[in-house]
Amino acid sequence: MADESNTGPVAAAVAADAEVKAPTAKKKRSRPPQKAAAEPAQQKAPAAKPRRYSDQERNGKLKPVETQVSEGNTLKNAIQSAGISEQTHYHWKGAAKPVGKKDAKSTKPVPASDELADLVELEEENQKLRKRLAEKLRGENAELRKRLGLD
Repeated sequence: MADESNTGPVAAAVAADAEVKAPTAKKKRSRPPQKAAAEPAQQKAPAAKPRRYSDQERNGKLKPVETQVSEGNTLKNAIQSAGISEQTHYHWKGAAKPVGKKDAKSTKPVPASDELADLVELEEENQKLRKRLAEKLRGENAELRKRLGLD
């Protein structure tokens, strides 16, 4: 039998593998050569200057979209018929809202007594409307019960 304590050739192979596995510096790649200047026939036409709409034109395109949507048309179809993109529509719509808020802030402040009187008036109107709605719903409910034969 062979002597198992003799590791001479194995130890030499392990040492040789360690030398082979030693990290080597990576080669640096050179950049590819620059292409020659583009040929005149392949040059792209200059980009068209973006269209700028005035506030009147924007409102002129937004109003028909709102009316079409209120008539039951889908928002996407209404925007397409106006000739603008959805992103443009939302951008214009968002830009139009803060203008209205600025106008509301520029109005004169209302005296506290007028605010209180308006609040009381609104509360009374609210109560009347709630009562009217409750009566209407009770009537509809009674009619449905009659139709279904639940009474």
